[in-house]
Amino acid sequence: MPKMKTNSGAKKRYTLTGTGKIKRKHAYKSHILTKKSTKRKRNLGYFGVVDKADERNAKLLLALK
Repeated sequence: MPKMKTNSGAKKRYTLTGTGKIKRKHAYKSHILTKKSTKRKRNLGYFGVVDKADERNAKLLLALK
């Protein structure tokens, strides 16, 4: 059976942590920032972790198993 190809879009968006979790960036931080509060923009800047329900799909995209 051939090797799984990594999805190149997912490769750019996700990073794997040392414990095997998948880190991601928050959405809504790219434009129309004037109406968003400073607190909201600051919290969107931090990394999040992919939810357990979506973790399997993200790992398939990254060809991790």
